[in-house]
Amino acid sequence: MRILFMGTPEFSVSVLDALINAGHEIVAVFCQPPRPAGRGKKDRPTPVHARALELGLTVHHPKSLRTDESKALISSIDADVGVVVAYGLILPQYVLDQPTRGCLNIHASLLPRWRGAAPIHRAIMAGDKETGVCIMQMDAGLDTGPVLMERVLEIGTEETTAQLHDRLAALGATAIVDTLADLSNLSATPQPDDGVTYAEKIDKSESRIDWSASAVDVDRKIRGLSPFPGAWTEIDGQRVKLLASRLTNESGPAGTVLDDSLTVACGDGAVQLLRLQRAGKGAQDADIFLRGFPVTKGQQL
Repeated sequence: MRILFMGTPEFSVSVLDALINAGHEIVAVFCQPPRPAGRGKKDRPTPVHARALELGLTVHHPKSLRTDESKALISSIDADVGVVVAYGLILPQYVLDQPTRGCLNIHASLLPRWRGAAPIHRAIMAGDKETGVCIMQMDAGLDTGPVLMERVLEIGTEETTAQLHDRLAALGATAIVDTLADLSNLSATPQPDDGVTYAEKIDKSESRIDWSASAVDVDRKIRGLSPFPGAWTEIDGQRVKLLASRLTNESGPAGTVLDDSLTVACGDGAVQLLRLQRAGKGAQDADIFLRGFPVTKGQQL
């Protein structure tokens, strides 16, 4: 098929590659504009932008799809179907209507649960046992369209958002290829009214650890916010990101380090910190972290 592809982050790159490998023609790629990044704050292309250029594809990155210029550009594109995955802009109706067979969205949750911006983070933070991807026929609402295909994944007990992200990206890539291969035979199923939840965008203000919370909630927050923005705590006055953890059977006063292996008591139970990152440093496994930044039993976080 002739595909109009719209996506921006790393999650979308594997989908773009899978579509090309399946023999589809990408007639145009739309993504978010380059933004300042790194120490020099120079404009850096998004992951999809960079990959599309490597593949020799035509790339567009308008700041808005509601300008006359964007409307003229979209209207000039002859596509059978639009494939949208983590693009970052709301699509006006004229965009949804332009491809002959409409626009399909790859959404990283089991709709209608976790509509919205941060479904992977929210699923882990809520303690969901499973998640997945849905291939949805897009309409004017926020992730409200009928579902053509669903694929389910179990969430590991120690899995982080980064790890789940990679598994879901691979799953989404195979799901959209399978959907397009059988598109004429698939029926779109309306989403039920029951079970709707919204995955609000992650705010950095959520990321500080409250050690008086239960160990279950602390562990979910650490894993759900890893790697970005990263849950954090203060150790000896220094801000330290906590990037991986597991539940333990220990207990003690909230925020107290219980052993020499970074087990920390919570309001109920305890967590062992497995991977950490100091400001200006790389992420390190706990044993390596402790060699350069000792944290001793009885210390208060």
